[in-house]
Amino acid sequence: MKISDRVNSMQYSAIRKLVPYADIAKKNGKKIYHLNIGVPDVETPAEFLEAVRDIDMKTIVYAPAKGLDELRSAISRYYSSLGLDFETEEVAVTIGASEALLFSLLMTTDVGDNILTTDPYYSNYDSYVIEAGLSISTFPTDIENGFALPEYSVMEKAVQENTKAILLCNPGNPTGVVYSKEELERIAKLAEEHDLFIIADEIYREFIYDGRKFTSFYDIERIRNRTIILDSISKRFSACGARIGAIMSKNADIMAAAFKLCTARLAAPYIEQIGTVALYNMQNNYLKDVNEEYNKRRDLIYSELQKIEGVKTYKSEGAFYTIAELPIEDTDDFAQWLLTDFEDSGETVMVAPASGFYREIQRGKSQVRLAFAVSEDKIKRAIELLKLGIEKYKEK
Repeated sequence: MKISDRVNSMQYSAIRKLVPYADIAKKNGKKIYHLNIGVPDVETPAEFLEAVRDIDMKTIVYAPAKGLDELRSAISRYYSSLGLDFETEEVAVTIGASEALLFSLLMTTDVGDNILTTDPYYSNYDSYVIEAGLSISTFPTDIENGFALPEYSVMEKAVQENTKAILLCNPGNPTGVVYSKEELERIAKLAEEHDLFIIADEIYREFIYDGRKFTSFYDIERIRNRTIILDSISKRFSACGARIGAIMSKNADIMAAAFKLCTARLAAPYIEQIGTVALYNMQNNYLKDVNEEYNKRRDLIYSELQKIEGVKTYKSEGAFYTIAELPIEDTDDFAQWLLTDFEDSGETVMVAPASGFYREIQRGKSQVRLAFAVSEDKIKRAIELLKLGIEKYKEK
């Protein structure tokens, strides 16, 4: 017997592949500052847990396959307040944005087809592309200009005969880039010229800094029928473990297909959906306050990185990630060394080697992705440890 080629071809997440080394370091008494993963430390709103505690159910039955009507309506109202008018029947609840992505790939492609995205891109996209029996192609973006989209001709060269959809994360993970209306217009033109779907991963839409305005693919009216928007409460409400996401589209055929896939997997978690309804019904400044907190963290990590000799970075515009180029040839080895061989007063820092986010691995060999999802004091100490680590590693 053998494990399938499909699973064997999957790589461990760029974010989690160093976890075994971190576990050993912790067992040996090291304190680790985690800049490797975007798990918010901001408290989940109390409304979620209060709603769960108030549940009076004798038996936890399946929720409706599409999701609770109250939740779909609440999501619809939330997006309408942002100027994105999705009716309740244009929303399907999923098990996180991960399932929303998998469903989107299954709805828009057949086995052997191709998906187009940026390089670098969120590494877990690879897993779902492989699960769906697809290939992925990319066009380059660069740290020198903050990973903005390239010119139209560069992106068009990456389109293949069997390309069926463009997958774009905006604001970006792993880069923190926020695309302008003009950049999205280029993607819209590409989709129209080559008859492609657009899968818009916009789960970080609330985290935009420096007063920038977020532009959604929904805002380009002529491509709404070919656009699928992925949603999640993981980052918006600091509720990663609840695993509630959604698919939204103005395309009736897409939504019919989404509901079919929802039916096949029976239901998303009932209890968590009840808690999520309460999140969308909150009447407070939670999102405004959280955005301001992440803005401060972004400013801090940028200023601290600027102090390290030989480090190249940029001021990320959204989400809570940035990529830094270090004066190190191989950040895979460096990131592992930080966990196994380095410490300062019993402490070290964990980073995500950026090579795991690149299709062309060599382009990211001297880079790391850093998540500023932890408090300012932890960010300051983590970057201090990174600076010390670079100095000692180069001596080695």
